[in-house]
Amino acid sequence: MTDWTQHTERAKDWFESLRDSICAAFEAIEREAGSDAAFAYDSWQREEEGNDNPGGGTRGVMKGKVFEKVGVNVSTVHGNFAPEFAGTINGASAENPGFSATGISLVAHMANPHVPAVHMNTRFLTTGKAWFGGGADLNPPIPYEEDTEEFHAAFRAACAGHNPTYYDRFKKWADDYFYIPHRGVHRGVGGIFYDHLECEDVAAWERNFAFTQDVGKAFLDIFPKLVRRRKGSEFSDAEKRQQLEWRGRYAEFNLVYDRGTLFGLKTGGNVDAILMSLPPEANWS
Repeated sequence: MTDWTQHTERAKDWFESLRDSICAAFEAIEREAGSDAAFAYDSWQREEEGNDNPGGGTRGVMKGKVFEKVGVNVSTVHGNFAPEFAGTINGASAENPGFSATGISLVAHMANPHVPAVHMNTRFLTTGKAWFGGGADLNPPIPYEEDTEEFHAAFRAACAGHNPTYYDRFKKWADDYFYIPHRGVHRGVGGIFYDHLECEDVAAWERNFAFTQDVGKAFLDIFPKLVRRRKGSEFSDAEKRQQLEWRGRYAEFNLVYDRGTLFGLKTGGNVDAILMSLPPEANWS
């Protein structure tokens, strides 16, 4: 069996580098808007009885003039799943509950309802198997066809450089996953979502890692462009109410259906980091 320790470290280093680049790009947008807002970082350590190296992470949060609330988390954790949870995870079981996981997770809620909210995450996990997962999806309270097309084009290009089937497969996966059954609506206008991109050997790991890096680079390229396009738009009270009601739907999805929320809570992650995705203000009227 392959020892994935060094590969986990390489993935961790990349996720931290991507975090730094994204945070710098977002802070630059705040400065352009005349704000001195910056990310504040909190480190946390996971606890697991009998585990001398449970890992932890860093939660970065910024509240500014353009980004009403944006969080960027990087975590790297190691340990054992609870027996009843292990059976739900690829490659794990009650008899073999060991795992390691490293990843970046980002959610941005914007002050202006014309600027789309966004979610992005990529991750590498090992159990009895090793795989990458992740993606990004755009969540505009007020959709613009131009923004949707450009967001999808960025990820279509990222996928095309690796496998001609990826975009269609991962777009459908996002459409199916980011759906709120009890409301009968999608959470946003989609993007891509992939999971269990398995690494049968080191060569497969390198291919999947390269793809995951390109997903992160595509996000870093396209989202700041969309923010700059819409951040100066005037908006009405009715449009702000529309944003707050949309945020309520977003919160419902993340609390009821989101895999990342469940994984974090089930593995003893930092609660504030896990629930960072929730909007600063929402409305259910």
